[in-house]
Amino acid sequence: MLRLEAVNAGYGSTTVLRDVSLWVPPLSVVALLGPNGAGKTTLLRLASGLIRASAGRVTIGDEDVTRCGAYELTKRGICHVPEGRGVFPNLTVRDNIVVQATGKNIDDAVEKATTAFPVLGRRLGQLAGTMSGGEQQMLALTRAYVSSPAYILLDEVSMGLAPLIVDEIFDFLERLASEGRALLLVEQYAERALALADYVFLLNRGRVSFAGEPGELDGGTLMEQYMGAGRG
Repeated sequence: MLRLEAVNAGYGSTTVLRDVSLWVPPLSVVALLGPNGAGKTTLLRLASGLIRASAGRVTIGDEDVTRCGAYELTKRGICHVPEGRGVFPNLTVRDNIVVQATGKNIDDAVEKATTAFPVLGRRLGQLAGTMSGGEQQMLALTRAYVSSPAYILLDEVSMGLAPLIVDEIFDFLERLASEGRALLLVEQYAERALALADYVFLLNRGRVSFAGEPGELDGGTLMEQYMGAGRG
């Protein structure tokens, strides 16, 4: 289990997360929801080792990984897909997949990526930066497939995409979940995230305001969190 226990974190002298506890059991999907500025991206950055906690601890199973950086956590099965198009724009689609598949069989990695998103199979020789935004997002998401991580942290991967592309991405997330990956999902489409999730956490001004199963969360509570909260 990936677990954050009473963590504080932020940037410089600014504290963004305050006494936050969250857990991602194996084989589960956890939705992390909240208004803009609530600290969701900061939480994912902390969980993937891009920033360090100033208090509390982060564990994977029985191992304390609080002081581990991103490289060490990647080796321990953490994959972070950040907001935006996380690709190398001056490399071809194939070369992007090769970079993501470090230590894996390259042909198998390309086959897995193009099976997940067939459009990429028709773009293997194309520079990634010349593809559409949706195609670049698909390419970024293949990292969560070809590297076979245990825990995948996804930050607004549907942001700014056309509805048909969003459908494809959610189909892909369902595939990841069905194949045994644990997902921590920050997502603007709250209803779609809840439909996929086993557990949900609401983050408001850097604190967890709700933790439980989606069926325990009523629509009024969710709307209040989004509409009634200021930026954190």
